[in-house]
Amino acid sequence: MGIGVPGQAGGGRRRRRGGRAAAMHEINITPMVDVMLVLLIIFMVAAPMLTVGVPVELPKTAAAALPTEQEEPLTVTVTADGRLAIQTTEIADAELLPKLTAIAAERKSKKIFLRADGAIPYERVAQVMGALNAGGFNEIGLVTDGEGPRFGSGAASNTGNGGG
Repeated sequence: MGIGVPGQAGGGRRRRRGGRAAAMHEINITPMVDVMLVLLIIFMVAAPMLTVGVPVELPKTAAAALPTEQEEPLTVTVTADGRLAIQTTEIADAELLPKLTAIAAERKSKKIFLRADGAIPYERVAQVMGALNAGGFNEIGLVTDGEGPRFGSGAASNTGNGGG
């Protein structure tokens, strides 16, 4: 009463009385593989969209990207109207250092990334950097977009002195 393999001697399908075929003893995994591939594609497309923070228009520079780290970077954002946010949570100016100190106590890396809208005055960015430095945060990285001008590379200058 063993299950035989079709095409081999002595195996083959057994036929029951009444002319019905025996039940098939195979599992078809093709639909499961199809569903898993579709889910993989969905997650691959959706994952980069989940890392969006507070929307700001970053200034454009020619700086190279910093090497990535294992844990998610701690980000302080200065919005176009000068408000502050840690990661995606908006905070008051007076809460910046106490909250950052509490968060940094639980992290391995002491690096902070500062994202500032390009439309705000440099004075506001310098104030936030000074407050971070006074609070003991000395590893500050400025986040910018990489499509900015390259000075000294023979390209057209963006100094704004070209009359017209």
